[in-house]
Amino acid sequence: MAKLHSELELMCPCCQATLIFDANLGRIVAHKEPERGNKPERIIAEEAARREAIFKQSVDAEKTRGDALSKRFEEALRQAREEPVSRPMRDFDLD
Repeated sequence: MAKLHSELELMCPCCQATLIFDANLGRIVAHKEPERGNKPERIIAEEAARREAIFKQSVDAEKTRGDALSKRFEEALRQAREEPVSRPMRDFDLD
C-alpha cells in the first residue's frame, strides 16, 4: 500500500502498535499490531498453578462456611436470650 502525503505513521505508547492516520480524513486508516512472542512455558505453568491454588482455597472456604455461620447464629441466639426484652422507644412516647 502506497503511503500518501496526508498519512502519518504513529506508534501507540501503550501497546506499541503502528497506526496510520490520514490528516485529510481525520481518522485512522490502518492498524498493525506489534509482534508478540509467546510466553515461556514456565510462566504459563506458574499461572495455572496459581489459579488452581486460588480455586482450592475458595472451595475450602465454602466447605467451612456453614460451620462458621452456624457458630455465629448460636452466638447471636445466646446473646438474644441473655438480653432483657424491652419495648422500643417511639417518637410519640416522648410527648
